Amino acid sequence: MDNFDRQAARGRVDSVQQAAEEVRAILQKHEIVEGLVHRQEMPRQDLVENLVQKQNFIELKNKLDSLHPADIAAILEQLPLDARMIVWNLVKADLDGEILLEVSDAVRATLIADMDADELVAATEQLEADEIADLAPDLPDEVIADVFRSLSTDERTQLRAAMSYPDDTVGALMDFEMVTVREDVSLDVVLRYLRRLDRLPANTDKLFVVDRRDTLKGVLSIGDLIVASPESEVSQVMSTDIVTFNPDSDAESAAHAFERYDLVSAPVVDVHNRVVGRMTITDIVDYIREDAEQESLGKVGLRDEDLFSSVWNSAKNRWLWLAVNLGTAFFASRVIGIFEDSIEKLVALAALMPIVAAIAGNSGNQTVTLIVRALAFDEITRSNARSLLFKEIGIAVVNGLLWGSIAGLFAWILYGDMSLGLVMLSAMLLNLIVGAAVGMFVPLFLQRIGRDPAIGSSVLLTFSTDSMGFFIFLGLATVFLV
Repeated sequence: MDNFDRQAARGRVDSVQQAAEEVRAILQKHEIVEGLVHRQEMPRQDLVENLVQKQNFIELKNKLDSLHPADIAAILEQLPLDARMIVWNLVKADLDGEILLEVSDAVRATLIADMDADELVAATEQLEADEIADLAPDLPDEVIADVFRSLSTDERTQLRAAMSYPDDTVGALMDFEMVTVREDVSLDVVLRYLRRLDRLPANTDKLFVVDRRDTLKGVLSIGDLIVASPESEVSQVMSTDIVTFNPDSDAESAAHAFERYDLVSAPVVDVHNRVVGRMTITDIVDYIREDAEQESLGKVGLRDEDLFSSVWNSAKNRWLWLAVNLGTAFFASRVIGIFEDSIEKLVALAALMPIVAAIAGNSGNQTVTLIVRALAFDEITRSNARSLLFKEIGIAVVNGLLWGSIAGLFAWILYGDMSLGLVMLSAMLLNLIVGAAVGMFVPLFLQRIGRDPAIGSSVLLTFSTDSMGFFIFLGLATVFLV
């Protein structure tokens, strides 16, 4: 991205934040004026209150009408529930569907709860089949049934297809807006055909060349279409070196392919090489953003949460992780409890044992981060996993000897006991090896059983390095010092 693109993107973000501030200011003014009018007794007070409300709402509606649906969605996510509902009810009805697609799942639930069935059907009918499929899990069954009845036969087929694929697959992300041409026509015919269209689908950098059975033959780039001779046939100009995807393919692999080959769009084909849809860079960016959000929340055991939801709902959303942490903390405390006599005899152990656990935990988290990243880019295979394990253990040994020696030296200086320093060195070395092994095995195991290796690895690592760190350090101290 060049400087102009960065400045334009930054300006867009700033304009959204400025719009959000303006919306909040209008809402605040409305609240203040309404409160003042309500406290004053005057003739026709209801009429005055309605006029004041209408004036403020006209100002707010004019502001909302000037904004892009994605910007309105961003503003809605920044507003408390009451203010959010005021803004939502002032949005133009023909933007409802697009805004519902843009907001987070938690905020979408609050907006849908405020709409009746007719409003939901009207909002959903404005969307493409792949977009309706994205909304479908959040909509009542009767709304989906009404939407199905309102669609054409082709749109129903597309919607059924989009809803049939599991999440995180290409089929769940693909869209059906694409331009196909035959290979035996001239470029002049193609150009005249394109001019008759109302518009080209977004992110159209190439046309798909198919036969009468929609079997993919090649792709014709827009650039080649423009610069080549109009008399040339499509078959002479098209490219047969094509990156294609299957609807059942993993969406993450597709994202890597888009990055690797600098794709803007690509055809999606079935097992018979028939074109059934397309993937675009927009689909990929949306997937990456949503996946990153889910991963960041999943690392701390959260589901998508409305920032302004009630205390009770937010508290329930955080119970699972707290329960897991409480269980692991109790287990670690029982490990310490086994060595209570040793700690009573040598109080220094209580001060030093958290260091052993913390250093190993940090080192293990470095290993987890590298392994999760390598798994995401398909860089780990059966053939290289063993060598990577030995490498991580080797790094743990080097770091354990280096930083364990430093920690042991400080322990010797602080407590005047060289044996305590040697125990510190040994415990740190062994626990760093544990951290490296757990940091390697846990992500691989989670991926093997079909779970996201980025979610859950950290808590299992912390549990292991804490428990084993306490056990190793206190065990060695009990044998050699007490």
